Amino acid sequence: MSADSQLVVAVFDTKPYDREYLGKASSNGGGLNLRYQEFRLEPATASAAVGAQAVCIFVNDNAHRPVLEQLAKSGVRMIALRCAGFNNVDLKAAKELGIAVTRVPAYSPYAVAEHTLALILTLNRKTHRAFVRVRELNFSLSGLVGFDLHGKTAGIIGTGKTGRIVAGILKGFGMKVLAFDPYPNEAWAKEAGVEYVDLDFLAAQSDIVSLHAPLTPQTDRIINEEFLAKMKPEAMLVNVSRGRLVHTAAVIAALKEGRLGGVALDVYEEEEGVFFEDLSGQVLEDDELARLLTFPNVLITAHQAFLTSEALSEISRVTTENLRRFATGEAFLEGTVL
Repeated sequence: MSADSQLVVAVFDTKPYDREYLGKASSNGGGLNLRYQEFRLEPATASAAVGAQAVCIFVNDNAHRPVLEQLAKSGVRMIALRCAGFNNVDLKAAKELGIAVTRVPAYSPYAVAEHTLALILTLNRKTHRAFVRVRELNFSLSGLVGFDLHGKTAGIIGTGKTGRIVAGILKGFGMKVLAFDPYPNEAWAKEAGVEYVDLDFLAAQSDIVSLHAPLTPQTDRIINEEFLAKMKPEAMLVNVSRGRLVHTAAVIAALKEGRLGGVALDVYEEEEGVFFEDLSGQVLEDDELARLLTFPNVLITAHQAFLTSEALSEISRVTTENLRRFATGEAFLEGTVL
């Protein structure tokens, strides 16, 4: 591209905060023409990228082979993911079609870790229920009993940056922390006072199980009927990572039978088309999600763990910088190329 031309980027599945933060980042240096689309990228909408040399997508956009083939035909040569997860992209097809793919591997592990603790504390001490009661002038404490985190055991599945931060925070609460990871960081564990164990032991010993692993063939529905059967009946399950780590039907069965103390989810395996959208005037068609919402010991947030100003700023900075580098032929930022 010439020095005075702009890279046209089709930005899919955008919300007001995307426009705000991407707009700020792209104005710092110029060179980008961002065309925002509120709808997700999928086969029926891929034509919206015609005239663009790159697309920018989020976690629920569809970048499977049929979509990539459409994008390649229209001249798209780069996909910039404004997230860390990339299970929605067919990387093999992208390589065959000559489409570069980048992501934001670490925007703010503190944002996600702190939201994990918000879910744990809210679900345990039932502050969400207490808030609603008090607003209705109901000051009864019945049904609001929680438990001390101090002295309890937490099990962390996945000890990347976020998992390690969560472990450190829970240690600060006086909890014993167990961890499982196929690639253990023994030096960190020794320094942090964390013990790596196998999954069975973690399930049986933990009062809280918190998921911080990527979605891979090995972790797909790692929380299943077998795992849940090993957990303490009063234990809490927390997932702020990827929805498909949890087999929803198995969790519902465990909740119905009183074999789980509580569940806190920021992600859901069938969240596409539901999370990030306002469906308040519609009937929820997802029967499993609807069933989850009926349990008093289930807390769900709509994939908002990343939603801090610091995280949005870093996501936008890395995304726009890689787009600029693509336009100028420079190497992408280290660690962002898929």
